[in-house]
This record gives sequence, C-alpha cells and structure tokens, in this order.
Amino acid sequence: MAWTLTVSELNDYVRRALASDPSLRFLSLRGEISDFKRYASGHWYFTLKDEQSRIQCVCYRQNAMRVNFLPENGMKVLLQGAVGLYTVSGSYQFYADTITQDGVGELYLRYEALKAKLLKEGLFDVAKKRQLPLLPRAIGVVTSRSGAVIHDIATVTRRRYPGMQLILRPAQVQGEGAAEDIAAGIAEISVLPQVDVIIVGRGGGSLEDLWAFNEEIVVRAIAACPVPVVSAVGHEVDVTLSDLAADLRAATPSAAAELCVPELAVLQNTVAKFRAALERAGSGVILGGRARVTTLEKRLAGRHPAAMLRNAQSRAAVLKERLTALGEKQLTLRKARLSLLTDKLSAIGPRQALNRGYALVMGKGGPIVSVEQAQEDMTLLLRDGRIDVRAVNIRKEDPFAE
Repeated sequence: MAWTLTVSELNDYVRRALASDPSLRFLSLRGEISDFKRYASGHWYFTLKDEQSRIQCVCYRQNAMRVNFLPENGMKVLLQGAVGLYTVSGSYQFYADTITQDGVGELYLRYEALKAKLLKEGLFDVAKKRQLPLLPRAIGVVTSRSGAVIHDIATVTRRRYPGMQLILRPAQVQGEGAAEDIAAGIAEISVLPQVDVIIVGRGGGSLEDLWAFNEEIVVRAIAACPVPVVSAVGHEVDVTLSDLAADLRAATPSAAAELCVPELAVLQNTVAKFRAALERAGSGVILGGRARVTTLEKRLAGRHPAAMLRNAQSRAAVLKERLTALGEKQLTLRKARLSLLTDKLSAIGPRQALNRGYALVMGKGGPIVSVEQAQEDMTLLLRDGRIDVRAVNIRKEDPFAE
C-alpha cells in the first residue's frame, strides 16, 4: 500500500535521506559562482554552475568568516560541505563549510578583457560624464515592458513630479538578441526631440542574467548617446560595463528616477525664494534709483536757467557792492592824494613866488627864464595883475652882480 504523506513529511524524509548518505555528507564541489548575495546576517547565498547544470548553495556566517577572500560572480571555486534539502521550500541545495578559489570563470574573463579594451579607448572617462538636466521635458526608458523596472520608475516619477512625461521603448533585457535590442532602443529613443535623459536598466539577477549589459554593442551605444544616460542595472552590488559607460549609475531603477526627476514642491519652493530675492533686489534697485533721481533733480534744479540767472544776479549784486565800496575807497584815497599834491604844488608854484614879490616874465612861447629867450614885447605877471613891457636893453650877466 502506498504511503500518504504531507508535504512537510515528504520534505523531512528526503532531508534525512540525504543527510544519512555518507557520500553526500563530506563532498567537494567544483564550479563557477553566479548570483552571489551577501546578507546583513553574514550568510552567503549563491549559485554554483558548470556548462550544463547549477545548484543553489549556502555558506553560513560562521563558515563565511573563515573564508579569506570575498567571492564574486564569475569566480571558479572549490566547495567542501554537504548536500541537503531546505524543507520550507523543498529546494535541494549545497551547504558549504569551506570555500577556496579555483580559477576565474569564462564570463568573468570576458568581462575583464572587454573592460580593459574599452577603458583604453576612453569610454569610461569621468571627464566625459555629462550632468543631468534640472527639469527634463521627457525621460526615455529602455527596459522590459513587463518587468518591475518601469513600474518603479513610474511610481517615483508620479510622486516627485506629476505630469512628467515618460517614454518607454520596450526592450528584451535577457537572452539571445537582448544586447542588440537594447542598443537599438537607446538609438531610437535618443533622437526624440523631447527626450532630455534616458534610463537604461533591468532588475537584479545572476551574471548571466545581466550579461546583455556587458556586451560591447550596448556599452558603445550608451557612450555614443547624444543625451545623458543613467544606468540602473541589477542591484547595488552588481556592476556592469553599462554602469561604467553611463553618465550616472543608479543603485536601483527607483534611485534612477530619483536622480532624473526633480521634486515639484522643491522646485516651486526654490522658484518662490528666487522670486522673493528678485523682488527684494528690484525694490533695492528702485529705491536706489529714486534716490539718485532725487539727487539729480536737486542738481538739475540748481542748473535751471532761472536758478542760474538768480545765482548770477546775486553774485553780480555782491560784486557790485564790493566794486562800489572799492571804488569809493579808491576815490577817497585819490582825492586825499590830490589834495596833498595840490597843497604841495601850491607851496612850490608861481603864485606863492608872486606873493613874495617876484614877477613872472611871459613871452609869446611861454615863460622866459633866460636872456636868450627875451623878446621885444613881453608881459610881466605880478601878484595882482599884468604889465606889458618892451625891452630897451638886454644884457647877459649875473643878475645879482654889482
């Protein structure tokens, strides 16, 4: 008769069966790490794979602490541990006690080789990174139509700036042909005139899941894009070559939207502050202008023809008073000097000599002071009159000689 078991009973039976098999309890397992995750608890979860198969693996904190390196996607490692069953999910997995390096995986080598090539070409130069626009007219998004990426971006955009236009260019983000589709999407959406920035991305996954964003065609399409590109591929721990080529890398699609979409309320507040500052500055300019106009009006009033005439008249009156006073003073001085000279002249003049008994001889040409000037008819000027005389005898000698 067949057993009738619950799911828990079956999972527990299989777990005990695996645990009781000695060959599965102390096992060395070789493969390549993929989809590595390190949790806050200190536990590591990852996938170990080879060319055909893969298995989920766990390395608990107490074992992870003894590992002397940090595993990365693409690394080849050698695990020692046991096979078991996680009964809650019924998943078959490998519990690693120790982890040692066993070379580097093929994808990891390809990643590093292409990275070195493109780095040498300058596709990752920081100097070429462009700033994102403050307020884009529209944001282009290249991602899967059905994934959570476009939903997260739309949610953040509506919250931060309702009405901001999002333009989706659906693209295959995983598997064969994905890289070509992503590159074409970037080229197509970048030529739309209203698109000022582009978000390219997808959700998290293993190195293989994200590999399309490590393909050269995608990296070159991002580097050649005429508008800024924000890469939002995988989780924060996942770094693709697309991240390195983009103008800005976001840890998640939601973070990419935060970077591209400004907060409307913050912009409005900033505009209000600028308007207030501009009004204050304008008022200051107006007040300063009025003060200057007042000063100029006062200066102009002083230069008005009527005012200038009044000022000139006032100055003329003052000058007239000064000139009159100066003229009167000069006239008084000159009168006094004239009087003095008159007195001096009178004292030495002919009248005083006539009063002392002398006579003045006058001829036709003026006074006669020498016998050589003597004329036949002459006039004697005395103190009280004139006497006309005629010369009888003219001698030239000392008039006072005896």
